Amino acid sequence: MSAEPNGETKQLDGDDAIEVVNLSKFYGERQVLRDLNFSVKRGEILGFLGPNGAGKTTTMRILTGYMPPSSGTARVAGFDVIKQSLEVRARIGYLPETVPLYLDMTVADYLSFVARLHHVKNIDAAIDRAMELVNIADRADTLLGKLSKGYKQRVGIAQAIVHEPDVLILDEPTIGLDPRQIIEVRDLIRALGKEHTILLSTHILPEVSQTCTRVLIIRDGEIVAEDTPQHLGAQFSGSEHVYLQVANVAPEIPKELEKIQGVLTVRAQETEGVFEIETTLNHDRRTDIAAMAVQRGWGVLELRPVRLSLEDVFLQLTMQEQEIENVQDMNEAMQNG
Repeated sequence: MSAEPNGETKQLDGDDAIEVVNLSKFYGERQVLRDLNFSVKRGEILGFLGPNGAGKTTTMRILTGYMPPSSGTARVAGFDVIKQSLEVRARIGYLPETVPLYLDMTVADYLSFVARLHHVKNIDAAIDRAMELVNIADRADTLLGKLSKGYKQRVGIAQAIVHEPDVLILDEPTIGLDPRQIIEVRDLIRALGKEHTILLSTHILPEVSQTCTRVLIIRDGEIVAEDTPQHLGAQFSGSEHVYLQVANVAPEIPKELEKIQGVLTVRAQETEGVFEIETTLNHDRRTDIAAMAVQRGWGVLELRPVRLSLEDVFLQLTMQEQEIENVQDMNEAMQNG
């Protein structure tokens, strides 16, 4: 939407629920955001990743109207976050890292309070819908202070959706939850993605891989990667990798596989009969590999692509080389210990 001279608004065309253009932010002389440019399509779940201090929370606070940028523009649901702040806030559901709860209120009373702030017309129906979506209807009359961490997080999500916003911005929605609660909230976010555009900030990378349609990684206030979780691994490895396990081990297998067009290297692994095959990027050589294995009688037990995990990509993009080595050494020590 855009503002008309008479103060009325109209809907803007386009598929972007969030649009950020040359967004920068200074705290005094310290620059925490550096000309950010990205967009989020309607109905998309975007994973917003980065180390502590990268600028994620600052970006979310600007998008929600909590603070202004130093320069650049941002639009949510077609509205400018500075010039049309109230319109933006009406169309955003925000779950900050610390859930804003009044512990002496019941769940229903709290959601009623939030709904009134958003000028919801049919408050009772809105509350019932929100509680049903996050599965807390049986806790409607419970004091918020008596709820477990998992239920408080659900109430936090309920207050973010009670006014049926176009966009949900969730900052660490599973922080402090146990594994079962994490799975429940992850499933809830995936379900909400069918009706809302979601910007999800989290440090739990498997959560992003299983929930988000696209990932944006930020470091020192700048975007350093943007793609689907599946494509990031291949993009940053520079080549494709294939895992091959055969039943009949033969010493000539590596040299034979390297004769296949597009195969760069073949490395035998510690497990007998297992090989890692590196091939040129964007060329799936598994058909050729399988054909050779059958022809030579090696007996294929397993053949699958291997890509860098989102965690590997995140470490490469957000940490210095020595830090990566330290983390890898620590992980190896923990596994061997």
